[in-house]
Amino acid sequence: MLQKLMWVGIWLAFMGAPIGDLLDGNHTTVPTVLGWLGLAGFVTVYLALVLRHTARPMATATVYGLLGFLAVLALTLSLTLGSPWLVLFVYVSVSCGATLSLALASWAILVTTATMTVIGTHTAHVADVVPDLVIPTLLGGFAMTGVRHLIRTSVELREARATVAQLATNEERLRMARDLHDLLGHSLSLITLKSELAGRMLPGHPEQAAKEVADIEQVGRQALADVRAAVSGYRRMTLPAELAGARTVLNAAGIQADVPTEAPGGLPAAEEEVLAWVLREAATNVVRHSGARHCTVTLDVCQTLDGRFLELRVRDDGRPRPGAPAPDPGHGLTGLRERLEKVSGVLETEAGRKGFTLTARIPLIPDASGIPLVSGP
Repeated sequence: MLQKLMWVGIWLAFMGAPIGDLLDGNHTTVPTVLGWLGLAGFVTVYLALVLRHTARPMATATVYGLLGFLAVLALTLSLTLGSPWLVLFVYVSVSCGATLSLALASWAILVTTATMTVIGTHTAHVADVVPDLVIPTLLGGFAMTGVRHLIRTSVELREARATVAQLATNEERLRMARDLHDLLGHSLSLITLKSELAGRMLPGHPEQAAKEVADIEQVGRQALADVRAAVSGYRRMTLPAELAGARTVLNAAGIQADVPTEAPGGLPAAEEEVLAWVLREAATNVVRHSGARHCTVTLDVCQTLDGRFLELRVRDDGRPRPGAPAPDPGHGLTGLRERLEKVSGVLETEAGRKGFTLTARIPLIPDASGIPLVSGP
């Protein structure tokens, strides 16, 4: 609104001529008072028409009526008070450009300029009227036509973007609904049928009922696995969420957790998701296999001979508990290495008397040097 007012207010600089004419005392008391009233009414209608119509179009009859009022007032004041009031036709031209269609505005601007020129030839020297008023009247009107078209285009673009976003949201909802229906429709129907069958068999055939119950359990587990797989595709893992999750799971296991509260910004989605997986797997292994009392997680930007890297390090002070199951290499460290290789990253592990350390590094592109340094509190 302020920018629009500034743009429209630029043209008020031409009001210096009629204001100066009133202040110079060139007229008697009655014409001076009527001139001030006419000027105030003209400016009020002009601002209301231009500012309101560019934001929210008025009714066609209202626009025509206000434009007619401005034209009549400019004509009357110019004929009665003299050539300084010819500048009012500049505002009539600007108003036409701001409110009328392009074709109609072009004709209205030309007619307004011609009318002002004709009146000017009778009230002032032609050499003063043509360069000083005709050019501003034409430029002001057509410039406002362009501004109005730009405003309309911007509004339509915002509306189109909102429509596209809404359509994308609706399409995603439909996709999720289709996927859930495909995943659960058959499984839930089968569970319902087998539950009814087991209920009928239970009094007289307990062994067959138990078989049906076992089938129900199997179908339920498969449906749960399908839902988890589908949800993992909808929801991308992020570092901030996994940092909070690691802190929670470590504390719940009675392990003192030293975990950063913030993650680096500006990371590509693929790299961030890989580091989130590494952190989740590392925290799980600490809880399940280490027997540690303390675990430290750090995120640092480091410089090596091969370039700059973002390094995630998970260090614990525990030792494997006797009889504790070993991590499954297919879903553990081997899986993490495969994920890191997809983003040109590396995984290092170090087992010692004072605990286990897992380090993951991913390269940073040259223009990502502004990534903030994040470390544990």
